[in-house]
Amino acid sequence: MMTIQDVLSVYAAMADLTEQMVQAASRSDWDALVLLEQRCAAHVQALREQEAQQPMTGAERERKIDLIRQMLNADRQIRDLTMPWMAQLSKLINSTGTERRVVTAYGSV
Repeated sequence: MMTIQDVLSVYAAMADLTEQMVQAASRSDWDALVLLEQRCAAHVQALREQEAQQPMTGAERERKIDLIRQMLNADRQIRDLTMPWMAQLSKLINSTGTERRVVTAYGSV
Protein backbone atom coordinates (compact mmCIF):
# COMPACT_ATOMS: atom_id res chain seq x y z
CA MET A 1 0.00 0.00 0.00
CA MET A 2 1.09 3.53 -0.76
CA THR A 3 1.48 6.11 1.95
CA ILE A 4 -0.29 9.45 1.60
CA GLN A 5 3.02 11.02 0.54
CA ASP A 6 3.48 8.31 -2.10
CA VAL A 7 0.00 9.01 -3.42
CA LEU A 8 0.65 12.74 -3.58
CA SER A 9 3.93 12.08 -5.39
CA VAL A 10 2.11 10.01 -8.01
CA TYR A 11 -0.52 12.73 -8.45
CA ALA A 12 2.26 15.31 -8.85
CA ALA A 13 3.97 13.13 -11.46
CA MET A 14 0.68 12.79 -13.32
CA ALA A 15 0.15 16.57 -13.22
CA ASP A 16 3.63 17.03 -14.67
CA LEU A 17 2.95 14.47 -17.40
CA THR A 18 -0.32 16.16 -18.36
CA GLU A 19 1.52 19.48 -18.71
CA GLN A 20 4.03 17.74 -20.97
CA MET A 21 1.08 16.36 -22.93
CA VAL A 22 -0.24 19.90 -23.45
CA GLN A 23 3.15 20.91 -24.82
CA ALA A 24 3.28 17.88 -27.12
CA ALA A 25 -0.23 18.58 -28.41
CA SER A 26 0.62 22.24 -29.00
CA ARG A 27 3.58 21.09 -31.14
CA SER A 28 1.35 18.53 -32.91
CA ASP A 29 3.77 15.86 -31.68
CA TRP A 30 1.20 13.08 -31.58
CA ASP A 31 3.75 10.31 -31.00
CA ALA A 32 5.05 12.04 -27.86
CA LEU A 33 1.48 12.68 -26.74
CA VAL A 34 0.66 8.98 -26.98
CA LEU A 35 3.80 7.97 -25.07
CA LEU A 36 3.08 10.50 -22.31
CA GLU A 37 -0.52 9.31 -22.11
CA GLN A 38 0.71 5.73 -21.67
CA ARG A 39 3.02 6.82 -18.84
CA CYS A 40 0.13 8.65 -17.18
CA ALA A 41 -2.10 5.58 -17.55
CA ALA A 42 0.56 3.49 -15.78
CA HIS A 43 0.39 5.88 -12.82
CA VAL A 44 -3.40 5.64 -12.78
CA GLN A 45 -3.15 1.85 -12.71
CA ALA A 46 -0.66 1.98 -9.85
CA LEU A 47 -3.03 4.19 -7.88
CA ARG A 48 -5.93 1.82 -8.53
CA GLU A 49 -3.91 -1.12 -7.28
CA GLN A 50 -2.05 0.43 -4.36
CA GLU A 51 -3.69 3.62 -3.11
CA ALA A 52 -4.75 3.23 0.48
CA GLN A 53 -8.39 3.97 1.11
CA GLN A 54 -7.66 6.21 4.07
CA PRO A 55 -9.16 9.68 3.69
CA MET A 56 -6.87 12.66 3.36
CA THR A 57 -7.41 15.73 5.49
CA GLY A 58 -6.11 19.27 5.68
CA ALA A 59 -3.19 20.33 3.54
CA GLU A 60 -2.78 16.86 2.00
CA ARG A 61 -6.37 16.87 0.80
CA GLU A 62 -5.99 20.40 -0.58
CA ARG A 63 -2.80 19.39 -2.42
CA LYS A 64 -4.55 16.40 -4.00
CA ILE A 65 -7.47 18.58 -5.08
CA ASP A 66 -5.09 21.16 -6.57
CA LEU A 67 -3.23 18.47 -8.53
CA ILE A 68 -6.49 17.03 -9.85
CA ARG A 69 -7.59 20.51 -10.94
CA GLN A 70 -4.27 20.98 -12.75
CA MET A 71 -4.77 17.69 -14.57
CA LEU A 72 -8.35 18.57 -15.53
CA ASN A 73 -7.21 21.94 -16.86
CA ALA A 74 -4.46 20.28 -18.89
CA ASP A 75 -6.95 17.72 -20.18
CA ARG A 76 -9.23 20.52 -21.37
CA GLN A 77 -6.30 22.20 -23.14
CA ILE A 78 -5.29 18.93 -24.78
CA ARG A 79 -8.84 18.37 -26.03
CA ASP A 80 -8.94 21.92 -27.40
CA LEU A 81 -5.71 21.25 -29.29
CA THR A 82 -6.57 17.77 -30.55
CA MET A 83 -10.21 18.19 -31.55
CA PRO A 84 -9.47 20.12 -34.79
CA TRP A 85 -6.87 17.52 -35.72
CA MET A 86 -9.28 14.69 -34.95
CA ALA A 87 -11.98 16.34 -37.09
CA GLN A 88 -9.51 16.68 -39.97
CA LEU A 89 -8.45 13.05 -39.58
CA SER A 90 -12.08 11.91 -39.51
CA LYS A 91 -12.79 13.89 -42.68
CA LEU A 92 -9.78 12.31 -44.38
CA ILE A 93 -10.81 8.81 -43.32
CA ASN A 94 -14.38 9.36 -44.53
CA SER A 95 -13.09 10.74 -47.82
CA THR A 96 -10.85 7.72 -48.30
CA GLY A 97 -13.77 5.40 -47.48
CA THR A 98 -15.97 7.15 -50.03
CA GLU A 99 -13.21 6.91 -52.64
CA ARG A 100 -12.82 3.20 -51.91
CA ARG A 101 -16.59 2.60 -52.32
CA VAL A 102 -16.59 4.47 -55.66
CA VAL A 103 -13.66 2.40 -56.94
CA THR A 104 -15.38 -0.78 -55.77
CA ALA A 105 -18.65 0.20 -57.44
CA TYR A 106 -17.26 1.61 -60.68
CA GLY A 107 -13.74 0.25 -60.98
CA SER A 108 -10.51 2.23 -61.13
CA VAL A 109 -10.37 5.34 -63.23
